[in-house]
Amino acid sequence: ALSIHGDLDQRERDQALIRFSNKSISVLVATDVAARGLDIDSLDMVINFNIAHDPEVHVHRIGRTGRAGRSGIACTLYGDRETHKLNALELDITPDSLPSDSLLDKPIRKPTMTTLKIDGGKKQKLRPGDIVGGLTGKGGIPGDKIGKIIVASNWSYVAVSSELVKQALKKISNDKLKGRSFRVRILS
Repeated sequence: ALSIHGDLDQRERDQALIRFSNKSISVLVATDVAARGLDIDSLDMVINFNIAHDPEVHVHRIGRTGRAGRSGIACTLYGDRETHKLNALELDITPDSLPSDSLLDKPIRKPTMTTLKIDGGKKQKLRPGDIVGGLTGKGGIPGDKIGKIIVASNWSYVAVSSELVKQALKKISNDKLKGRSFRVRILS
């Protein structure tokens, strides 16, 4: 899990969001302020730690899941002392109990992807196709094991299957992209 909050600088926030959207982490915790303006596709679940004071804020929060015809779950955690706040929102919310301990004891699924950061981007004329070609060429990794690629000004991010991350690191480190060598590392 990673978190985003007001104490992060923009680079740290961007990298956390990239890792989450690349499926390199499966849980992202965000403060209410930090979560404003986020546009993340296909969230399976949104969990509100407290009840919003305004119905529009509540709907905005839970609207991050189940978008574009997809299904999703929105949960709001609250205690008996906060029931009046929930009633004040006048929303159709069905209370449910927390799951049993046995459900909570299940192991957390590890992310299937790992995000790599390449020290080269648009200014070095790198494109997503160059990165795919570099990873898949000459005994490289299969194309279906490469996920989302983001090319920024001076660096690029690529999600690769976690089981092949060592091979991907070696491939980019030892071979060239666009005729040049680039430093690559796991984004952590």
